[in-house]
Amino acid sequence: MQSESLQKMYLSTNQNTIASWMKNRGIGDSKKDHYYDPLKLALAAGIKPTVPDCVSQLIDELNGLTKDDSLADTLPTQGFHFTFLPLTLPLYKVNEPLPEKVDQLTNIWTEYHAKKIIIRQLRLVALPSQLLLAGIPDCSAIDMRQSFCEKVLDSQWNNELLTRHTGGPLPAPFWHSTILRYRAAFLPATVRQFFIERQAMNFGDVAEELILAKVNYNWTKCYPLEN
Repeated sequence: MQSESLQKMYLSTNQNTIASWMKNRGIGDSKKDHYYDPLKLALAAGIKPTVPDCVSQLIDELNGLTKDDSLADTLPTQGFHFTFLPLTLPLYKVNEPLPEKVDQLTNIWTEYHAKKIIIRQLRLVALPSQLLLAGIPDCSAIDMRQSFCEKVLDSQWNNELLTRHTGGPLPAPFWHSTILRYRAAFLPATVRQFFIERQAMNFGDVAEELILAKVNYNWTKCYPLEN
């Protein structure tokens, strides 16, 4: 997906979300479960860049706004990341050995390991119950992700990858870090206003080398795989 198409997708997503909020003034039904298993680990490829000062301030402000709300799950700054390609659902306990076929995955990854990717023009993108910080990757990053995805699909990890992306495109189009997950159908009014006031802001660029790792759902636990 080219830069212009991604820009339009982020804008249309925000417009659609605001329209859904207008029709649903309250938070709707709350969720008993987390979006993902909070304890088990998944396999994923991505980057953990240095947190820009403006992003750190954004997360601090969001934490202050939601600190008394038990339904709000805000990303800690130490978990700040951008997923290149999520590979599995959370399947593994922390000390559980990975299956032998992981060697096939690490061999595929050799071509991509430590390649630097850049994601530019970070901005807030809202889903009905989530806030994302999303940006525009360089063309080389888009091509690398497509190539890696195709090689994994042609490997013994095909089923895990397809299961992780059930119901959505593969690879997923957004390049983002989820900075807030809200365990209800819709974000509360305070967070909606927080987004609306900041939706036009540019939070700069990030760049970092790619890693393949075992991670928890928000990347606050991250264990790179040996190559």
